[in-house]
Amino acid sequence: MDLSSIDPISLIASLMIAATPILLAGLGELVVEKSGVLNLGVEGMMIIGAIAGFAMAVETENPYLGMLAAMGAGAVLALLFGILTQYLLSNQVATGLALTLFGLGLAALLGHSYTGLKPPAVAKLDIAFLTDIPVLGRILFNHDAVVYFSIFMVVALWWFLNRSRAGLVLRAVGESHDAAHSLGYNVVMIRMGAILFGGAMAGLGGAYFSLIRVPQWTEGMTAGAGWIALALVVFASWKPGRLLIGAYLFGGISVLEINLQIAGAGISPAYLKMTPYLVTIIVLVIMSSDRRRASLNAPASLGRSFHASH
Repeated sequence: MDLSSIDPISLIASLMIAATPILLAGLGELVVEKSGVLNLGVEGMMIIGAIAGFAMAVETENPYLGMLAAMGAGAVLALLFGILTQYLLSNQVATGLALTLFGLGLAALLGHSYTGLKPPAVAKLDIAFLTDIPVLGRILFNHDAVVYFSIFMVVALWWFLNRSRAGLVLRAVGESHDAAHSLGYNVVMIRMGAILFGGAMAGLGGAYFSLIRVPQWTEGMTAGAGWIALALVVFASWKPGRLLIGAYLFGGISVLEINLQIAGAGISPAYLKMTPYLVTIIVLVIMSSDRRRASLNAPASLGRSFHASH
């Protein structure tokens, strides 16, 4: 194995790209869960966003319209989940799992005619002064706009949840929907807003796969990223800053696995590919081993249906 062939600067820069779709989907799910709703359909919303964004970008030759279409497609699928769980009071876990299966099947059907096509390229932000900085310029300032948008959303959501009145109301609904309802807040509408936001973010994360990270459409290309995003929300104790760290950790392991294959590591590619998922499971087991740590900051009403009796 030739480790000298691994460029540490390129590796660190690549992990930001690998982490971005998971971070986007995770941030959306974090807001949904903060409102007290458990949506296990993240994988389905991501894959629908991947094909919707890819199709729109190819048809219009505009990748940014593709990203908007992906956010819309993710939100539409999330709307279906919201109607079923918030108005028809279906089980959130079962509905989320059904949403994932539905999204995977629908994306495979819609994407059949787009296999083998190339989407329009997404340009990197090239700010001469910043990108010319030695080492840091290549690591931090040589990415597309979505990478910086994901980091901005970490800061924005932290502020929203901890410093704004709307964020306080959202957290109150997630902690005790009965108390929030008695104070006059419309629990269902607040949760529907959070669900739609989560769907849009998951859709954008999916589009990042098909338009930027792997600029092509292949069936099942999100490869479990939605499940990783769900796990990271727990790993992060429902805090945006920790979610960023977790996503970058997963992205780093993913990129390192690819680099080790290129360097000729004497390990089966199958073992290297499962490493990121194995690390995620280990982290979740460690987190779950301490009930107090696992429940730290978890919304008290998470997964519980709300029905106003008056």
